[in-house]
Amino acid sequence: MMGLEAGMVVLAVTWVAKPGHEDEVAEFFRRLEAASRQEPGCLMYVVHRHRTDAQRFFIYEQYRDDAAREAHRNSPHFQEYVVKRLKDIGERKEGELYSPLTGN
Repeated sequence: MMGLEAGMVVLAVTWVAKPGHEDEVAEFFRRLEAASRQEPGCLMYVVHRHRTDAQRFFIYEQYRDDAAREAHRNSPHFQEYVVKRLKDIGERKEGELYSPLTGN
């Protein structure tokens, strides 16, 4: 598959909280953001909340390479917050992978 060679990878993800769970989802994302930023292969991890729709969250992630992104998915904090908790109170709507045009 093209684009899986070594080099920085960007992941853009949209989540929507279930009604009544917006603040709970936000808190899990705060914890996930803090823990993810400590990963050695994570270059950037920023969670955004929509300005007018409190249920919508956008996560912008940059990893050194695909191995680092995979390490993130297998990390204890990802398993705890995303796999075990967020899936019950929110829904991942979109997840797109990108590579930079230059500097890779």
